[in-house]
Amino acid sequence: MGTPSFAVPTLAALQASEHEIVAVYSQPPRPAGRGQKETPSPVHRFALEHNIPVYTPLNLKTPEAQAEFVSHKADIAVVVAYGLLLPKPILESYPLGCVNVHPSLLPRWRGAAPIQRTIMAGDEVTGICIMKMDEGLDTGDILLMEEGIFTTGCNAGELHDMLSYRAAPLLLKTLSEIKIIIPQKQSENGITYAKKITKDECKIDWSESAQEINNKIRGLSPSPAAYFTFNNENIKVFSAKTSIDKKSGNIAGTVLDNNLTISCGKEVLIIEELQRPNKKRMLASEMLKSYPITAGEVLG
Repeated sequence: MGTPSFAVPTLAALQASEHEIVAVYSQPPRPAGRGQKETPSPVHRFALEHNIPVYTPLNLKTPEAQAEFVSHKADIAVVVAYGLLLPKPILESYPLGCVNVHPSLLPRWRGAAPIQRTIMAGDEVTGICIMKMDEGLDTGDILLMEEGIFTTGCNAGELHDMLSYRAAPLLLKTLSEIKIIIPQKQSENGITYAKKITKDECKIDWSESAQEINNKIRGLSPSPAAYFTFNNENIKVFSAKTSIDKKSGNIAGTVLDNNLTISCGKEVLIIEELQRPNKKRMLASEMLKSYPITAGEVLG
């Protein structure tokens, strides 16, 4: 049970293993691209390519959807970024229940956007948890955990790919040992929630420190991307670096030179890669040739 590309490596590992996949569940096709054509999810497409039956209910709350789920007579359900809540009858449909692959060190970053929140908060280390699902939001007992995955220098896209591939072997190990694993309760300490990313919080606040802003840029790259405003345009930023070499008493958001070095609440930020509306993504040095943002300008 999964939807985005994050779930595909785990599905591929299952498909190549000794386990039999009796069904794949994914969210329904959604409009995508310029033509807004109904497009199956990455998990849905993988299943079709490998002749695995696919089910795309709008929800799993109806008696019909629950009866169909039971009819597969599976031993266990594997859930990876599915995106729909599983009601109690679904959780209890199979002898071994439902297990979930979650890309954080629970109970830190329960919820919708753990990868982005990990980087935005400046966490230097993260991991993967395989948990036995219950009715709560990522509150189930931990079956296996892989710790010590470092985030230094990663953006959200890079960490996403790293965790998705590391999750697959951990899930297979969980399945092979599930009857002997002793589930561990999650700690009551350090609980945090990774709420969904909103458009408003993607706007850069130059009064924050350069490091905080850079964490936001990395955590939102490549999508939806942090942005600033200049000449009534929202300009997306994909990478930057902090610097303590230049200190400034300027208003936060002031451009300090002709290379997009920006004054922040603390220290300065040098923007490296960005994108104007309806233009291609490019290095700052390239964009500035045709679209100068000069020293003394103040960015919104």
